[in-house]
Amino acid sequence: MRTPSPSPDTAFAPDAAERFVVRPAAQRPAEVALPPIAGRDDAARQRRPLTRGEADAFGPLAGFVADGEVTDLFVNGMRGLWVDRGAGAVHDPTWRAPDERALRELAVRIVAAGGRHIDEAHPCIDVRVGDGIRVHAALPPVTPEGTHLSIRAPRIRRISFDELRDAGFFYPGADDVVREALRGRANLLITGAGGSGKTTLLGALLGESAPDERIVTIEDVAELRIDHPHVVSLEARQANVEGAGEVTLERLVREALRMRPDRLVLGECRGAEFRELLAALNTGHDGGAGTLHANSLADAPARLEALGALAGLGPEAMARQAVSAIDLVMHVERAPGTGVRRLVDMGELGLDGVGRLRITSVRTGDRIERDDAGR
Repeated sequence: MRTPSPSPDTAFAPDAAERFVVRPAAQRPAEVALPPIAGRDDAARQRRPLTRGEADAFGPLAGFVADGEVTDLFVNGMRGLWVDRGAGAVHDPTWRAPDERALRELAVRIVAAGGRHIDEAHPCIDVRVGDGIRVHAALPPVTPEGTHLSIRAPRIRRISFDELRDAGFFYPGADDVVREALRGRANLLITGAGGSGKTTLLGALLGESAPDERIVTIEDVAELRIDHPHVVSLEARQANVEGAGEVTLERLVREALRMRPDRLVLGECRGAEFRELLAALNTGHDGGAGTLHANSLADAPARLEALGALAGLGPEAMARQAVSAIDLVMHVERAPGTGVRRLVDMGELGLDGVGRLRITSVRTGDRIERDDAGR
């Protein structure tokens, strides 16, 4: 029997008499209640807009998702909820799920709101809900301790290049280098760890593109927010329960080339689709961009070689493709404790004496070795 969806203000409590309660739409509150923050004036807090359907899907988490200060939510099974408001994840002792069954039902409903499905056959899934709210859900037995949810909420307002500069995101002189690269239609690769600000930076940079340029973005889960009049967003598609209908990132890159992009953007490079992007950037599609998970600028060559291996390219072949295609590598980091995100260095790719990738710092002019990062 299907369990009804919760109302936006239904609270999860260990002693809840009912699992979820649905009220008629006319009785539902006009706004999602925000969770309290000690010492803060609720009237001064920004609210992230949610539709009725989105609020119903997130249920007992809707208040946290609607809180404009929240950047990430983590539900770690029955161990509770962690909330990140920009300075690191903090455990919220006021929130608990009544049991694992209710938590699993919540995950299924959130994923369904994004048009995908999660079950024993597909126990892990990424999905976008609403305007760029990214959700990753995982079910047992993949997560032995119970259902896990990782929710990343976008900024309420798109941040601009000038706002990043004024906030001290760029090290001295870096903003001029970046602007010149944008004007020259350089191909950019942004590296950094998860949550370091790669997508935020990429969106701000693309917002500086000329208004008459056509930007085509390709993402597994669409989360890029670009303040530009001509953006086409392509999102990968999960196979249905019969195993049909999947649309991969690799295919979307090829489809995007038929859409006459002025700037081709791959939101996250993680597999064979990177080969397709390099091929495009090497055949006249300048002004492109992408992001890549890497711990440091020194790690970028090794990460690119690993992607090349996934795409069937040897180290030398990947090196030549990458050097020809990528003009500037930008590395961003998130400071522990404070959560401040900054561009810490930029680099240019080149070939070493044996045809392998190397990278040189734009900031210092020195070649960066992996040992420089303590490895």
